[in-house]
Amino acid sequence: MSLVGFPLLLIPLAIYNIIVFLMPGVSLAEPLLKLTLMSGAEWPVTLGDMLLALGILLLLFEVIKGARPGAKYLTDHLLSLIVFGGAVAQFLLLPRFGTSIFCLLAMLALVDFLSGIALRARRGTQPGAASAVSRRSTRTPEIVAEPQFDSVPAPVPIPVPAPSAPAAAVAESVPPDNPQPKVVQPSSPEVPSPELQPGSSAPSPEPPPR
Repeated sequence: MSLVGFPLLLIPLAIYNIIVFLMPGVSLAEPLLKLTLMSGAEWPVTLGDMLLALGILLLLFEVIKGARPGAKYLTDHLLSLIVFGGAVAQFLLLPRFGTSIFCLLAMLALVDFLSGIALRARRGTQPGAASAVSRRSTRTPEIVAEPQFDSVPAPVPIPVPAPSAPAAAVAESVPPDNPQPKVVQPSSPEVPSPELQPGSSAPSPEPPPR
């Protein structure tokens, strides 16, 4: 783009120089038109006011242009510094440039130079921080070795000694806790016969009826 390296604040300064050197009869303080506001007051607009408004708008464009990444280079800052230096020299050395309008235009050129330097310094610190963050994110995480524990030894069976002969005899003589119930066969009831009982005498016959 052609406007990338061109200092836009040079335009109102150049217009001021054209009016001073080429149009000596034109006054920057005389009102060109009068605007009636809503309050009823009349606002006289002069040529100097229009140059200041133009300079403020161009300064806004310069800041926007310098805020883009890679838009401002070292030569652009040098050109802004040269424009500011030339405006200060004209304001101090030439009598027709010693006005408040030209002083304000020179101040706008100074703001353009300082804002470009500040934006360049801010843009220069951001890549360093971004690279540091990227290095931290791309760093491979360290693998922490897990502690190794020895395997638990298997339990060793403890041999149980065989019981001795007396102990075995005592163990056999002890009845079990839950003895098996014995089944008792029911016996048929015996009816005693008086005739078969020993020591019993035979019944005496009954006497016949008379």
